[in-house]
Amino acid sequence: MTTIAVTGASGFCGSHVAVTAAARGHDVLCVGRRPGPVGRHVPWDAARGVPDLSGADLVVHCAAAVGDPVPGSRAEAAMRAVNVDGTARLMEAAAGRPVVWVSSASVYEPGPGRSRITEEHPVRGQLNAYGRTKAAGEALALAGGAVVLRPRAVYGPGDPHLVPRLLSRVRRGVLVLPGPSVRLSLTAVENLTDACLTAADWPPGAYNIADPVPYDRDQAVQAILQAHGVRARIHHLAAPVARAMARTVQVLALPRSGGEPVLTPYAVDQLATSVVLDVSKAESRGWTAGRLFLDYTAALCAGWGP
Repeated sequence: MTTIAVTGASGFCGSHVAVTAAARGHDVLCVGRRPGPVGRHVPWDAARGVPDLSGADLVVHCAAAVGDPVPGSRAEAAMRAVNVDGTARLMEAAAGRPVVWVSSASVYEPGPGRSRITEEHPVRGQLNAYGRTKAAGEALALAGGAVVLRPRAVYGPGDPHLVPRLLSRVRRGVLVLPGPSVRLSLTAVENLTDACLTAADWPPGAYNIADPVPYDRDQAVQAILQAHGVRARIHHLAAPVARAMARTVQVLALPRSGGEPVLTPYAVDQLATSVVLDVSKAESRGWTAGRLFLDYTAALCAGWGP
């Protein structure tokens, strides 16, 4: 029986990995500040200290600081402490154990030319602290021989970020999106979870993880709104205007403020430009994404909730 240490097991992705690992017969160590949904709790604050990974055969690192903080803010510094410094301490504690490190497609260079992104796409020029710190963290993980997974826009039951943020942007029955609809990769948390638990045997390196097909942005957004019973129409704001507004908002935002701007260059980039991940490298290792966005919206309509 394999003992799997899951960092961030009380969070969105980590909890799914922990529960699925236990369901597959593994012993689970939930490594983090709070206990996970199953297994034994191993206390660790990713912003400080070295985790105790004694007894673990495999480490799945899901712990991360997420968000889109104002440049120069305390939140940005805290993000680096978790995503970069925390990775260095984790790799030290792993001491040669296999590590599956959950990164993000946010590490990829922004701009055009992302209609079919392979793992060879440049990792540079990230538009926010999250992308920069994930890129720096995954570089440490790769140097230590880890398998690095790069999902994009993870969604599913218990999602505290993607869908709630989308729903919060509806104003008086209107949701404003930048530019015309584009094709986007999304990643069901179940697909990411399966990759986390099968990737330990893959050769070290980076792997894109996403649903088997990209989605039309506006159709996916409308399906989410309908599944949540939100009646709203989509209004398109010209992408250049949205980018200019985002830059202005970012300049005016105060670094000492604790919140995030309502509009950022990163958010506009992620919604206004086609971003499709090529997952053939992971598929060549035998992994197959079995969950689709339609499964998620159907389950929402069936009543299990967000």
